[in-house]
Amino acid sequence: MNSYLKRLFWPLAVLVALLIVNIAVTGFDFIVPSVHDGRLGGAFVNILRGAVPLLLISLGMTIVIATKGIDLSVGAVYAIGAAIACQWILDRDQSALDTVFTAVVLALVVAAVIGAWNGTMVAYFGVQPIVATLILMIAGRGIAQLITGGQIPSVSDDTPFVELGRGAIATVPVPIVIGLVVFFGLVLLTRTTALGMLLESVGGNPEASRLAGIRSKGITILAYLICGACAGLAGIIGSANLGSADANNGGLWIELDAILAVVIGGTALLGGRFFLLGTAIGVAIIGTLEDTIINVGLSSQWQFTAKAIVVFIVAILQSPEFRAWLLKPFRSGSAAEPTAPEPKPEEKAVAK
Repeated sequence: MNSYLKRLFWPLAVLVALLIVNIAVTGFDFIVPSVHDGRLGGAFVNILRGAVPLLLISLGMTIVIATKGIDLSVGAVYAIGAAIACQWILDRDQSALDTVFTAVVLALVVAAVIGAWNGTMVAYFGVQPIVATLILMIAGRGIAQLITGGQIPSVSDDTPFVELGRGAIATVPVPIVIGLVVFFGLVLLTRTTALGMLLESVGGNPEASRLAGIRSKGITILAYLICGACAGLAGIIGSANLGSADANNGGLWIELDAILAVVIGGTALLGGRFFLLGTAIGVAIIGTLEDTIINVGLSSQWQFTAKAIVVFIVAILQSPEFRAWLLKPFRSGSAAEPTAPEPKPEEKAVAK
């Protein structure tokens, strides 16, 4: 637990620093929520609500990275999930709950199947994860365009579907509720069952896991399936918020932000130990950073540079070697190294 807290310290410190900067510039209204039209609002609440699709994809990405993999197709799967849901609703009775339910389930199933296919390519066919998922990263948006016929399907504001992105449950925005349910569900799944240990074992040493009797191929496929389902759910929420599905721009480059969030949260790309809470903190940092750039008066062109700077700061602060080098001049024991004792006369005689 002590090691776990150390991993989270620096991401939390960076998030707190960003919050302090925003409060200093805009006042406490930035962090204090308010209720408008029966729904929680305020700057930070809106940041969290808008960051839910990224959170879902980042959580799935964390599971995949734990197995020493990567999934570059999550942005395309986001677009496919959004396209399936909106197109299904558009062609039917939009006000019917069964239409919305079927659309959501169908989008999730297709996204999960795509994720399982990625996992099969990696586990059974031996294709490198970056190559296997790059194929669908390129082809996925073409598939989404085929589903929508090259158009941008827009659903009615009266359909219950849009409540998934704009509604509220007990004043809490629905996207935040969904994000919390998925987050705690994955935490319970990976920390109260053997799945978390199996994921870390497969990612830490696949060969040793195989010799120990662990079905590493099945674990790998499951990890990619979870990632695909999370990406499809993110697409559903994103399209519900907009009321439309854009196959070209929906979820564009979100896979890069997801990888950044995972790295900021302390999960190594080499596989093994993973930190879902750290990933959630990383998502909050990325979301808050975008508003910070605007609040301090910088132009939007600083967005990518600022992300790179934050990732560099968090990564370098998490390095034990860098911290040891930084603190070396302040350590009391670094003044003079103890010298070796003078050899005894009999030892000198033996040496001669």
